[in-house]
Amino acid sequence: MNAEDKVNSSSSDARSAPTAGRSAAALDVVDSRILAALREDSRLSVRALAEKLHLSRAGAYARIERLRERGVITGFTIAIDPAAAGLTTTAYVAINIEQNTWRRVSEELATLPYLDTISLMGSDFDVLVQVHAPDNASLRTLVLERIQAIPGVLGTRTWLVFDESRGVGTPWQA
Repeated sequence: MNAEDKVNSSSSDARSAPTAGRSAAALDVVDSRILAALREDSRLSVRALAEKLHLSRAGAYARIERLRERGVITGFTIAIDPAAAGLTTTAYVAINIEQNTWRRVSEELATLPYLDTISLMGSDFDVLVQVHAPDNASLRTLVLERIQAIPGVLGTRTWLVFDESRGVGTPWQA
């Protein structure tokens, strides 16, 4: 496999996101097929991807680059099963915060272990985080000693997850 065949996965520069209040351009069928194939196996070379989707190598490469430039593709990664990796306790933690503290609180949350996603919500609570921790004691320490100690956090509510399964997913996964 030639270096030009590999998609550069080490780029971490910020890509331009859609302007607030404006929708991103819709994906066409070929872009959706590229995303589905890369979602299935992000290690595909451009050559293998082009062959799989019956595209020219140059065309596949150009489309991948365009998707990266538009911020649609933000990286090439692996999927990890948290339980198989020793993180057997999953929970969602809802957090209420003081007004105008989202940026500061989210920056602090991003430094904590075991938090997978941090979402600003339009709901009865302000922030929702997904946690994969090794055990209940670690979850307890995280919530009661680390999250609740962040300036601007008013309170938390935790829901334990007993089981998870994947949904159908987004259109490019179909």
